[in-house]
Amino acid sequence: MVASKSLPDEREPDLEALAPGAEPDVIRGYLLPEDRGRFDSALADARAGGDRDRVWTCVERWRGIAVLQADRQRFRRLVRQIAERTTGVPSPEDEPLDVTRARAHI
Repeated sequence: MVASKSLPDEREPDLEALAPGAEPDVIRGYLLPEDRGRFDSALADARAGGDRDRVWTCVERWRGIAVLQADRQRFRRLVRQIAERTTGVPSPEDEPLDVTRARAHI
């Protein structure tokens, strides 16, 4: 597992830190806490294969997710919109994010 400092939910996102080529520990720090274990596992699997392209692809995929999650409030709105389009039913603003993500299949 990669150690990284957790970033507060209400910070101003520093998208320059998440530019292409960002280090995995920086990417991990911008992910929601519930996604960090999935990132760690995906990165460990990619590294185990010994294929640098596979590692790069994994890191870049998760970097994109981190960019989306960097602004927590915007990410929550996006997930609610996706859930509504997926189900045809609006998501309550106070619905827990994990419930909304499950309805949105993300």
